[in-house]
Amino acid sequence: MPIENSFQHDEMSRKNPGERIALRDVALTTLPESSAGLDTMASLGKRLSQAGVRAIVLLHGSIMGTDVFGVQRLDELGGLKRGYSRGVAGLDALLALMRENSNGISQLPGGMQPPLANDDATKRLLDEQMGDAGNFTNAYLELMRQSLNRGLDQPIHCVRELWSCEHHHLGRALAAVSMLGRLRDWVEERKLGQGDRILIQAHGQAGLVLALVSNLFCVTATSSRKRLLDLLVDFASQSNRPDSASTIQRIAPLLVNGTLLNGAMLDVVTFGMPVRYGWDPSGLGKLLHIVNHRSMRTDGKTWLSKMELPQITMEMPIAWGGDYIQELAVGGSDALPTTELAKTANKAVWEMVEPFDGFERWLECARRAVRIPSEGMGMLADYKDSTGSSNVRDHYFGHAAYTRLNAMLFNTTEIVQALYSAK
Repeated sequence: MPIENSFQHDEMSRKNPGERIALRDVALTTLPESSAGLDTMASLGKRLSQAGVRAIVLLHGSIMGTDVFGVQRLDELGGLKRGYSRGVAGLDALLALMRENSNGISQLPGGMQPPLANDDATKRLLDEQMGDAGNFTNAYLELMRQSLNRGLDQPIHCVRELWSCEHHHLGRALAAVSMLGRLRDWVEERKLGQGDRILIQAHGQAGLVLALVSNLFCVTATSSRKRLLDLLVDFASQSNRPDSASTIQRIAPLLVNGTLLNGAMLDVVTFGMPVRYGWDPSGLGKLLHIVNHRSMRTDGKTWLSKMELPQITMEMPIAWGGDYIQELAVGGSDALPTTELAKTANKAVWEMVEPFDGFERWLECARRAVRIPSEGMGMLADYKDSTGSSNVRDHYFGHAAYTRLNAMLFNTTEIVQALYSAK
């Protein structure tokens, strides 16, 4: 999307991205057992440090217990009960694969539901329940910290952040505000400024949170930013969310004058992010989108996913084509807010950020099969996670692969080469 995107939705172009996109086969490496791999990580750490990267943030949510496909909104619309979608072969079976009560994705223990707390107890619980499947574990964080910082005089600060996982527009907007507050914290704590960089690696819909952050960063987007922040302040004040209100009060003037990062730059890498919100690159440094993808199309359009009914219902259970959550959690889908107040606020945010509503519009977005947003570089990578297993916990429909410990070396190598190599 253009500079001064002002919260417009991505145009979801099916055109060939050309040089913006790269294709990769992933080489998986068990780092603790590979001295050569650990040496490579150490050299990559030096390159990151030389490029000015002072902090790496691993931002993620939970696949479990959060309606990650966003079927609640589709079911609320009752798409199969009316309209042309009723006659589409395989659509009912596809929705069954997307619903938590029928697709094998478990609920979180104890009935835990969003908003999830960004605390050690919740992170440990996710590690116990999911391991490194679509989850940046404490083990991943520690291995990254140790391997990248080996031999560095000024260690790179590595931190794991869990976003609330409220998979709707209001939840993502509140999470964007929270992330802006955290960014300011790191700038102040690490005394960051001109020449310093923060690199965020965001899994799944955490990438959408950062897309909103990019729009909030735009110095000239005063009216749309004020409108969104006013909506969020009103909601926070009425719903006992004082932290959100105080964060907005703290960051709003810094956004207006462009000083929130104190001259430092924010670089973003997304993993398996559904294409929805547009990005505004004016306030960002570098932007890269990585998607687990295997080309299955017969028309030569290797940069698009394959969305054919009813075939997808046979391909998806073994993650044959790559990341199906990235492919299907698009405009028109979403989890539902739990209170009337939140539903009203969500509708107001929705009207700002996404023009799509209705079952047919969701199906239309999914059939566009877009893997890479209009802004930033893209990488379609085969993470080798389709092994024939139909146990959803082995792959979470292709959404689990990015955060595996054995993918860290590949991810880090590609990020450094794409973002921090001299051209």
